[in-house]
Amino acid sequence: MSLIGLDIGATGCKTIVFSEEGHILGQCHREYSILHPQPGWIEQDAERVWQMAWDSLEDAIADAGRGDSPTAMAISVQSGAIIPIDRSGFSMRYAILGMDARSSAENQWLQETFGAEELYNLTGAPLHPSNMLPKLLWLQRHEPDLWKQADYFLSYEDFILRRFIGKPMTGHCLASCTQMYDLANGCWAGDILDKCSIDVNRLAALGTESVGVLGTMRLELAMELGVHHNDIAIISGGRNHACAAIGCGAIKTGSVVVSTAIDQVIATAIDSPAINKTLREGNIEVCRHAAHGLYLAMNRNPNSELLLRWFRDSFCEPQIERTKQSGGDPYDLILADATEGPTGLMVLPHFAGSGTPQLDAESKGAILGLTLSDNRSTIAKAMLEGLSHELRINLDTIRDGGIDISQLNIVGDSASNPLWLQIQADICQIPLNVAQTTVTSCLGAALLAGTATGVYPDLDSAISQTVKKPQRIEPQQANAAAYNKAHQTYKKIYPAIKSIGRASTWSHNT
Repeated sequence: MSLIGLDIGATGCKTIVFSEEGHILGQCHREYSILHPQPGWIEQDAERVWQMAWDSLEDAIADAGRGDSPTAMAISVQSGAIIPIDRSGFSMRYAILGMDARSSAENQWLQETFGAEELYNLTGAPLHPSNMLPKLLWLQRHEPDLWKQADYFLSYEDFILRRFIGKPMTGHCLASCTQMYDLANGCWAGDILDKCSIDVNRLAALGTESVGVLGTMRLELAMELGVHHNDIAIISGGRNHACAAIGCGAIKTGSVVVSTAIDQVIATAIDSPAINKTLREGNIEVCRHAAHGLYLAMNRNPNSELLLRWFRDSFCEPQIERTKQSGGDPYDLILADATEGPTGLMVLPHFAGSGTPQLDAESKGAILGLTLSDNRSTIAKAMLEGLSHELRINLDTIRDGGIDISQLNIVGDSASNPLWLQIQADICQIPLNVAQTTVTSCLGAALLAGTATGVYPDLDSAISQTVKKPQRIEPQQANAAAYNKAHQTYKKIYPAIKSIGRASTWSHNT
């Protein structure tokens, strides 16, 4: 008996077939592209994503062999995308992704119509273009013919589930990320939908609040996979960060999971939909967890790996070429000459605007304190420091909002970089638990599938049976003291230079 975790990310998908003990039996990864038709617009071919997801599922099952047929599958998925579909379930235009920023006018309308505080208190979502609600309003206004003709408006979870089970359904975890969900009552927010002229019947139906089976895979699809001799139960899973928390075993109240990829997301497990002024002013999203009975407080930094890739690709061609010839990671060469302790530089990593708590799309990046003695390694390490200072600011915002942090769990790209891990521990002054697997989102989805179908009696049992003990990184006290002093300076940078970043002479478009 095996379980499948399917992860649908922004630039790629991965399918993994797991044994009941959490061992990988088969896996496959596929990539797809992001489209930028206009400045600030970020779209994607949802049909291409479906095809890549299907191909990865076929190949992962083939890789696992036929001896242990899968019995259940759940999906871990990116949030914020909107996909209009026709009656046959096909997308009618490219998906508008979560990071798309076109709906500023619609955000302003929401502010004037409801008020940011009222919307936040009801839905847990700060005003921001990443939400599905302003994207739907944008489609109403700018693509009225499509708005009239579309059968449903779906997220990626709903879209993929529609293909698998024949009807659009969604879990409460993903629904609560749309700005259209009543967080306290666990249903679509009828008042918001009515004022926005959105028919609830054109949204996916909500599944049960607890982890449960939404349906079984359509017979013709199971036959294509060669596993039609048994039903494959389909479970919704949840937002990829929620699934990653399950996959690293961090589902206790106060557990923080820092997930680093293109951006960095900080997800804190809480036992109630804590809504207060501090969290609202810190632009912290509160949503349902994929683990039943829990909620998540979500902070975000949109730069992270995106910033490091920009630096690598723009200024580190020799290191890239050397690793192409010899193998290895170019970041190891880039950081090879980095000195011990704080660099003495300050990098404000707002190269793609700021994340929480400011959520300032107009903020610009900055490198302060440069001298002729600084080199490529120093600047690269200073970027890691800047990202870690941002992490600490977000953790402090969570604490100020009345949420106690019991542990810090690291998953994603930074989990494989020892220097970055130590910098995070030293700057945040908290021990790190580093996941011993890189596939936490897929594993978390598979554990949800196993729990829903009775393979495990509950999620705690599933985790204890499958999740390995994490690596522990302790702060180095000498460096932590120096970084603590540097952090007090770092906190002054954004307020001091934010007006300069908005000056017209800095714009590339003038």
